[in-house]
Amino acid sequence: MFNNDLLSDVSLIVRSGDEDDPMKSTKMAIPAHKMVLSICSPVFFAMFCGKMAEKSDSVDLPDCEYEGVMEMLRYMYGEKAELNESNVMQVLYVAKKYMVKSLADECLAFLEDNLNAGNVFCVLSNARQYDETDLVAHCWEVIDRYTYEVVQSTGFAIIERCLLEEIVTRDSLTIGEIELFKAVDLWAAEECKRKGLSVNGIEKRRVLGENIVHAIRFPTMEEKEFASVVITSEILTSAEVVGLIKYFNSATLTADFPKKERVGALLSCCRLYEIDQDGFCFHGDLKRHCIDLRVDKDILLHGIIMIGSENNDYVAMLNITDTRLKPHPVIASKSGIFPSVFIRDKCNLVDYYGFNIWFDSPIVLVKGVKYRVIAIIDGPKSVRPIHFFNSLVSHGVEFDFTRKEASSDFGGDQFAQFLFQQK
Repeated sequence: MFNNDLLSDVSLIVRSGDEDDPMKSTKMAIPAHKMVLSICSPVFFAMFCGKMAEKSDSVDLPDCEYEGVMEMLRYMYGEKAELNESNVMQVLYVAKKYMVKSLADECLAFLEDNLNAGNVFCVLSNARQYDETDLVAHCWEVIDRYTYEVVQSTGFAIIERCLLEEIVTRDSLTIGEIELFKAVDLWAAEECKRKGLSVNGIEKRRVLGENIVHAIRFPTMEEKEFASVVITSEILTSAEVVGLIKYFNSATLTADFPKKERVGALLSCCRLYEIDQDGFCFHGDLKRHCIDLRVDKDILLHGIIMIGSENNDYVAMLNITDTRLKPHPVIASKSGIFPSVFIRDKCNLVDYYGFNIWFDSPIVLVKGVKYRVIAIIDGPKSVRPIHFFNSLVSHGVEFDFTRKEASSDFGGDQFAQFLFQQK
């Protein structure tokens, strides 16, 4: 019965042609059956069976594209849509509009499976529009991990300025600062052209805004790179250029721009490989989560991901002590309020909600030394872990963990991932 006039009692009038220029598009009629539409979509049910039921034998859907509606109908009649990169956004739109949740879920899964540096900005825009937080998080994961490829894509030059600001302020980008600046400079030049402005340093800085300019970490560049690329762009003022040259030549210890290098795509040691989605670990009563850690190579530990639960904030204090001396001296400490985010570990194929505890500066862990990690957490219940690796090799580094047995003073083990770089 799909796309068949047989027993059809309604026609859906949709656009076909140039979706960016309605004047160039034409209207097409798709035969359908009110019963099928009403069973599959509460919106169509209200349209055909509600108090203000549509009596006409045709319904105009002026904001819907032919291909998107066709795939929605194919799914309604046969439980299968033929999704591809050219139609998935159209299908997602109509699936959301007409509340066909299972089809929308298939579209989101398709987007996630086919997400790459070339389409990440388009997907991110739509994921935000539909408030799909998991897909948004996956988009940022791609941007962080493949930053160089992302800023080289054709979509980067046309992103909105607010999104550009979000990107350049991230600490987790995987790109050399000079390459990031080149991409930002190119975006500024294209934005000047779009606004009909002269492409010069003054106008480029104006369209970028001070927040973006001051998010670039010029002090982390090589002086030769700075001289040949940044100065030539004329985005910085003469005073800023002089100040940075003094910094490069150790004439001053201060700089008006961030001096900390981006951490890039950190290596991850994920201990967690199975969780109980229906079981929970309760925090409170100042119970401590404790684990001993030993590595076989010197590493820089940047942060630890603790297991949490969806859309919650946790108050936590984390200490790392060196067990070689007594009492054990605290070599690193971090406390604060930490929001939970969706975490996807591709090595162990486990997805969960957790919260990142980042140290203010990376901690040097020396090979062979046993360190004790203690966390005190206050907040909503967390998902309960079932299985951890007690010993594993991650990116060429062997990690050995010894869990402190639970007692009246200690809670469960909520340490999921250790984020590090090899020293």
